Amino acid sequence: MTTSTSEDPREAIRSAARTFGFDACGFASAAAPWPAAARLAQFVAAGRHGSMDWMATTAARRSHPTAMWPQARSAIMLGMNYGPEHDPLASLEARSSGAISVYARGRDYHNLIKGRLKSLAGALQRRLGGEVKVFVDTAPLMEKPLAEAAGLGWQGKHTNLVSREFGSWLFLGAILSSVDVPPDAPSADHCGACRACLDICPTHAFPAPYQLDARACISYLTIEHAGPVPLQHREALGNRIYGCDDCLAVCPWNKFARAASVAKLQAPSPPRASALADLAALDEGAFRALFAGSAIKRIGRDRFVRNVLYAIGNSADPGLIEAARERLGDGSETVREAARWALWRLAGGAGAYPCPTEEASGDTSIRSSLNSSTAPPGIGPTPLSP
Repeated sequence: MTTSTSEDPREAIRSAARTFGFDACGFASAAAPWPAAARLAQFVAAGRHGSMDWMATTAARRSHPTAMWPQARSAIMLGMNYGPEHDPLASLEARSSGAISVYARGRDYHNLIKGRLKSLAGALQRRLGGEVKVFVDTAPLMEKPLAEAAGLGWQGKHTNLVSREFGSWLFLGAILSSVDVPPDAPSADHCGACRACLDICPTHAFPAPYQLDARACISYLTIEHAGPVPLQHREALGNRIYGCDDCLAVCPWNKFARAASVAKLQAPSPPRASALADLAALDEGAFRALFAGSAIKRIGRDRFVRNVLYAIGNSADPGLIEAARERLGDGSETVREAARWALWRLAGGAGAYPCPTEEASGDTSIRSSLNSSTAPPGIGPTPLSP
């Protein structure tokens, strides 16, 4: 990446970014004041971060890029399109299969993007001098506010970044530099009166526009949250077994989006079975082998199978009773409890869930239905409301 001294360095960096597979590139000051710190403080103070304690412990470092790296002067924000080829909401109709968030269907984006960012950062450092640091969602850097400041898009009412060119489907990466680079104009908010993302949320996780309560977010519940998912949210999970795309997929700006151009983002590698019966049977070794190189591997086998069992309970498919029964003796209490809940749902789910823990499951009628391979006569499975 070489340019004359009079040339705007941003154009040379954008050109280099394209050669490394990035679809968007913008520039922001890393030293200017911004309101993101106040929003983060309010989010944590309200407890909306749930069990993500690291958000509280790193809040001071997240308050501003220079709080993490005092030498930071500029932020080069990169976006890589991961747009799906098909409507992600369509997978919610196949109740006996698991729905996986679009971002996790291919190779782990952290690994894919970080290598490209490092290569670009090296070229940038050779061109501009100074020091650089690379970030891909693994350090206390608030990337979405920086991306908005750099003109890549705006944080919509669902708090995610929205691009006029790529809709909801951008992976973000950041390069902080100790050299001043002229900033781009920040993006304006183009949500208008639309509230599609708020209205579609199955768990009503948005207390107000531009506010998220992670404790009710399906992505949080299926990925970040350890232990049993609160009972009041399980039915709303539907067949979502890793993440949720509803608020992203419904955004009207997606009409301008296009399918990802990077092949490793387009399809899973290796191909992954999505049949709930097959996924419920995964042991630790099979889980790690199936999801090697995938972001899904990060949550571990027990949490994943827990999610699969909730989906089985929501499937209204009596053919999955045996798959749930097989997990009643699982080594994980969280998995065993999810299996009991799934069987209770498949048996009709009448009344309050009677055995949230093994200690509270002494009702012999419930034990009888859990140990049966078919639902009690006259009681059919309860379908999940859309």
